[in-house]
Amino acid sequence: MTGTVSRRRALAAAGAALAAPLASPALAKGLAEWKMVTSWPKNLPGPGLSAERLAQSIARLTDGRLTVKVYAAGELVPALECFDAVSGGTAEMAHTAAIYWQGKMPAAPLFTTAPFGLTPLEHMIWIDQAGGQALWEKLYRPFGVQPYMGGNTGFSMAGWFRREVNGLEDLKGLRIRVVGLGGEIYRRLGATPVSLPTGEVLPALQAGVVDAAEVLAPYSDLAFGYHRVTKTYYGPGFNKPNGTGEAIVSIKALEALPADLRDLVAVACRQEHANALTLAEWNNASSLEVLKSTHGIGVKPMPADILAAAARHGEDLLGDIAARDAVSREVVDSYRATRLRTGGWLRITQGSFLDARQG
Repeated sequence: MTGTVSRRRALAAAGAALAAPLASPALAKGLAEWKMVTSWPKNLPGPGLSAERLAQSIARLTDGRLTVKVYAAGELVPALECFDAVSGGTAEMAHTAAIYWQGKMPAAPLFTTAPFGLTPLEHMIWIDQAGGQALWEKLYRPFGVQPYMGGNTGFSMAGWFRREVNGLEDLKGLRIRVVGLGGEIYRRLGATPVSLPTGEVLPALQAGVVDAAEVLAPYSDLAFGYHRVTKTYYGPGFNKPNGTGEAIVSIKALEALPADLRDLVAVACRQEHANALTLAEWNNASSLEVLKSTHGIGVKPMPADILAAAARHGEDLLGDIAARDAVSREVVDSYRATRLRTGGWLRITQGSFLDARQG
């Protein structure tokens, strides 16, 4: 089973579910109840709320025949063990991010983001139109896991720094909380990357365990309160230009469902991805205004020499990943090809248009 659902079949299943009369007493009891583990604190603005909405959407679309109980990070399994939980059968489903599975699969982080990689729209194009979904499934299938795009936190910021960085020299020895491929970029720039679950970042920043922290974007950052520790906020988030969250499902659990419920799980994930992305970009814009007007936070531009060096290291890193194994090369080649094609179009259209609109 590839897990790929035709759009026509999925939409037909969704329409049937929405138009169906009240479920029969037998179906009202539900055919299955799944456990969804997550990598997020409960109701974390952005991904935590996305997980809750997804569970509710699955129950609604299936008319209660499939229900999903959501577990926050640490309630059933630790934040960074969600993939193993689904693969091993502890949970049928997880809401997490592919950025965390680099140790298992070198190319996995690309299905969340890569330094100087695809923007949210470009990423969706890759997954939906340019072969990304098939490659994602090929990567995860040996673990018995089916992936879907299941949320998006939008473009990230470079993060919160306890002291200003004015150039490459200021990164030497700097301890920065960063996950995914961005951690390796910072290491190559001379910093010390520190991997921490999202819920542990604020106390680490407060205690000086880390000198800087890159997490997500203004919506989540404001909710966590990083502005109470430091006023030094940098952008752009060159290491995370996209924030695709994944809904991963046990293939065994998926195959145990009737075909229409399998389709509706995919429909729910697609709906949540689109919904989460629009919410993220709206809330990020609004939260940035609050940070500026209420808390006196101004976004500082990351110095040009850091961006230039990071871009060079980013390309080298993609090459290193491609050299690891045949599937990784397929993923990297596909990712690069999509970026090349869409990037040229976006520079002609959005880039020049936004410059003109700003005057």
